[in-house]
Amino acid sequence: MDTYNMKPEHMRAPDNLSREEIQKSLDELDSKIKTLRAKVNATTADSNHTYHEHIAALEKKRELIANKLNDTEDTHDKWQNLRSGLDNLKNDIENMFK
Repeated sequence: MDTYNMKPEHMRAPDNLSREEIQKSLDELDSKIKTLRAKVNATTADSNHTYHEHIAALEKKRELIANKLNDTEDTHDKWQNLRSGLDNLKNDIENMFK
């Protein structure tokens, strides 16, 4: 495991990911979180481990990346609405001159 102690407040989501890359990242983080939870369950209560911190950090990163997925969808919807509005305006102008 990393020697760097991951903390939720230090997490950030990568910029400029495509929708597919965002989904792949979310899937990979889900897998890592699942693996760490299994390790927590297999570790004795008195052991000195940072699995809980690591899990919390990965969950925070997953949340940030998931927000990017929502932002991507919102941006797509905005462009679709703008395109639709422009098409309607074009049709209205054409109908005025007929």
